[in-house]
Amino acid sequence: MEQYLLVAPVASILFVVTIVLSLIAFYNERIYGAFMLHPYSIARGERVYTIITSGFIHRDWMHLFFNMFSFFAFAFQLEYTLGHWQFALLYMASLILSDLPTISKHKDDYGYHSLGASGAISAVVFSFIMFNPMAELQIFPIPIPIKAIIFGVLYLVYCVYASKQSRDTINHDAHFFGALSGVMITILLYHEVVQIFIQQLGF
Repeated sequence: MEQYLLVAPVASILFVVTIVLSLIAFYNERIYGAFMLHPYSIARGERVYTIITSGFIHRDWMHLFFNMFSFFAFAFQLEYTLGHWQFALLYMASLILSDLPTISKHKDDYGYHSLGASGAISAVVFSFIMFNPMAELQIFPIPIPIKAIIFGVLYLVYCVYASKQSRDTINHDAHFFGALSGVMITILLYHEVVQIFIQQLGF
């Protein structure tokens, strides 16, 4: 753990805080309810803090595992590549930006709530892909390594499908908009990444 703290302190802190708060919320319904994104309230100037807090709790163990597995696979190396404050900016800005379309879409739906770090983690995944599109990833349960860029495409296809089929509190729309935020912020922070991306693809 000490090694991770030295190389990627921001990712390490986010990783631990997200797991701890999610576990607390699993067993405390008051916190679970208070932390969830509620677009109806936000649109009326209330519970605005849930734009942030909803990104640190999860629906269940599987949701938490999937997001934290994805975070662990990409975030620590990305922070080392991008820089500490740059990584923090990418994560927190994407957490907020990825929720804005959901807030607009559900601003008049009192019963709608959502949660999860999906938007910010999507940003991390696609920022990583901008630097390393041809990196080989071993993703359980797929038996063979796949290229990062292929994983990214499959990830977005899943997000679009899950958003249309959604019957739960997981903000599937945030996956897609988080990915867009991650790419845009990465380009703003590191203009040369576009050339790196094209070169790695062999063009």
